Amino acid sequence: MTDKTLRIGIATFDQMKARTMAIARGEQKPGKEDPTVWFTSLESLAKVLSARNQALLDLIAQRKPGSLAELETLSGRAKSNLSRTLKTMARYGLVELEDGEQGRIIPRVPYDHIVLDLPLLSRAS
Repeated sequence: MTDKTLRIGIATFDQMKARTMAIARGEQKPGKEDPTVWFTSLESLAKVLSARNQALLDLIAQRKPGSLAELETLSGRAKSNLSRTLKTMARYGLVELEDGEQGRIIPRVPYDHIVLDLPLLSRAS
């Protein structure tokens, strides 16, 4: 199995905007090892990747549920809670929500590793 790694970075909104604009102007080229998903703080990342949500990602990866209803049964979490959580995780690329038969939504975890780029010193903008 190929290693599928999601690279996550932490940067302020202004830093992310400046980086995006520099790339758009051709002044900067994204590197292969650069993050592809960005959070504005470690705290916001921690909310999305709480221990409970990490366990949910592991459950999805291991058991490969065929629908949210099946995931509800496997996880013991309410479908409305799952739906909200999965939509948030999907915004960050942590899960994919595929359309299944008869309107079912099938959650998938496309990565098996996460690498965090966390600057310890302020970056000049």
